[in-house]
Amino acid sequence: MSAPVQIRDHCLAAPPTLGSARVVAIDGPSGSGKTTVARQLARILPATIVHADELCPGWDGLPDVPGILAALLEPLAAGRPGAFREWDWLRERPGADRTVEPAPVLIIEGLGAGASLLRGQTTTLVWLDADPERRRLRAFERDGDYFRDQWAPWASAESAYFATEGLPERADLSFRTG
Repeated sequence: MSAPVQIRDHCLAAPPTLGSARVVAIDGPSGSGKTTVARQLARILPATIVHADELCPGWDGLPDVPGILAALLEPLAAGRPGAFREWDWLRERPGADRTVEPAPVLIIEGLGAGASLLRGQTTTLVWLDADPERRRLRAFERDGDYFRDQWAPWASAESAYFATEGLPERADLSFRTG
């Protein structure tokens, strides 16, 4: 059974955790395949996807992501639209405001998605990982030279986040991607 099918089945078997909605949080290190799995899941489980990197406020902003996500989820839990300010990575400054409409399933993918602050609102927590060299190559293919200079400091921030959050141990489902 494929990862998206297992995630869908787990999510739908659990009661809603965000008002009448369910939340699938997909977390793991850069290049582990979070966006790919989220897109595959959304094809078999109609859902809205929020990419945590769109709301992470810059290269030093990873610690802020859980709080921003919590603020986004609060109105959604009440059946109202949530909002956040996108981060413009190329200009390295805040970008456009983004509204997220309530949906039966919300997929949050990216670093910070599995933060313990969001535990009560998360239906299914998914941990993805892959070989470090493969992850690095995927990230460079995806983001080109833009990410190359940031890889080491970002990996350090990831490691600190994972150590604090204990994500692999808390995950409902874990997968190792190619």
